Amino acid sequence: MRFMLTALLWLLATVALAVALPAAWLQKNVVDLDGYAAFTEQAATDPALQQAVAGELTTQLVKLGYTGDQELLRDVASVYTGGADFPGQFAQANRFAHRWLFSDTITAGEDPQGRWVVDLAPMLQDSSFNATLERFDISVPETLPVPLTENAPDSIRPGQLRAVAAWGPWVSVGATILAGVFALLALASARSRGKALAALGVSGLFIGAAGWAGLEVGRRYVNEALANTSADVRQIAEALIRHATDSMHQWLNIALAAGGGLVALGVLVALLGGLRQRTVREPS
Repeated sequence: MRFMLTALLWLLATVALAVALPAAWLQKNVVDLDGYAAFTEQAATDPALQQAVAGELTTQLVKLGYTGDQELLRDVASVYTGGADFPGQFAQANRFAHRWLFSDTITAGEDPQGRWVVDLAPMLQDSSFNATLERFDISVPETLPVPLTENAPDSIRPGQLRAVAAWGPWVSVGATILAGVFALLALASARSRGKALAALGVSGLFIGAAGWAGLEVGRRYVNEALANTSADVRQIAEALIRHATDSMHQWLNIALAAGGGLVALGVLVALLGGLRQRTVREPS
């Protein structure tokens, strides 16, 4: 009976941890507006993303009426995206896209067709472009929404994920607390603390390995979702996804390391416990 209770608590702790790890990552880097802005600002240091944004800015300026040398314009855009101001302004543009998806508040420049958009106006209004724009008599509007996909599925619509924004913190915190509580209860109910620690370590190893495998499988679905995007927008999205994958890999590696450490600690505790029991049983 005691073994069954311990096994049940271990299983509940494993399930709670499997929910807590991705939920905490998503809450920190995607659901939270400031966290997402910080995430995109860091991703904006990627040279591949910078070149893709420079290409998209060039495209938008041509649509606004630029008739000069496009290669020269792209060079100007590349200087801007490689500068110190770009990461912060890229993060600001992504705040627009985040609010579009996670908030039910209608924002200025919302796409009338309901497509997922990002506002490039703050970048085009940067001082790096002022001379070029004035030279060709181009005025940048206050907002310039650029669709991230032409045929967004019904699951990606304005405000579609506002419930996630409302419940995300509760899920991540609640799952983390439950994982800790169930783990402690499993340790308390186990006949052997060492074996219980090792079992919890196996949970960490399993979740870390499963996460790596899940990310690999998920790449196929991401590629399908990006099929309807333009070349530059696709490269921007792919750079963000690479950055997200690398960040999640770091979290999964921590889970693997912690799991391996608990397994080693559990084996050590079990060995020491066995030696102590043997010593007690031996006649003096």
